[in-house]
Amino acid sequence: MCWSAEADLVMGSAITAVGIASVASVRRINDLPMALLPVILGAHQLIESVVWKGETGDVSSGTAEIAREAWAVIAFPLLPAFVPLAVLAAQWPLARGRERVRATFLILLGLVVSGALAHAVASRPVDAEICGNTVRYSVGIPGAAWVIAGYLVATLGSLLLARDRLLRLLGLVCAIGAAITVRLWFHSFASTWCAVAAVASVIVLWWVRSPRTRPPGSTGRAGPVSELVR
Repeated sequence: MCWSAEADLVMGSAITAVGIASVASVRRINDLPMALLPVILGAHQLIESVVWKGETGDVSSGTAEIAREAWAVIAFPLLPAFVPLAVLAAQWPLARGRERVRATFLILLGLVVSGALAHAVASRPVDAEICGNTVRYSVGIPGAAWVIAGYLVATLGSLLLARDRLLRLLGLVCAIGAAITVRLWFHSFASTWCAVAAVASVIVLWWVRSPRTRPPGSTGRAGPVSELVR
């Protein structure tokens, strides 16, 4: 979420480019889901640029509706399920005991939240309106406070409790950025989440390219993605 259609377009393009670089830099197949996160965040910004244009009448109502639905699918059902699973893949195999219990809890919580949000998106229209320098979305989520709490615990918790220090840094940046974004949204009706997404994407690229000790039991061969998937 950015403060204008143009900002969404520029930032979305830049974040997507970082995401492509992240995917191209993957040397362990288990890192691929996390490397894809900037691509998802970048696409999200690009989709919102179309939502902006839909609200100003610059694209057709049908295109605007598709953009709103696509934005909601990424923001609501996708991320709370995707992030804990991406962290799990990046840390696989897990150590016995607390790490496994923690990962299982966060994944199950993410899937439950994702299911609730998927039902809301599928059964209710996604509305959007320009409010100051942001787009306000409305889906109508039953028990919204509990669902949001579960969403934050599943996504941010998975990162903040990760074994890898760069993933923990990613979680910290996202947590602080989310708090600042919410405060600005309430006080100034301006969104700066795209800036947080840009910083997060750079951290993911840093993480993908950083040398890491291979987890115990891993037999994955280091090499470019093309070698891993062919």
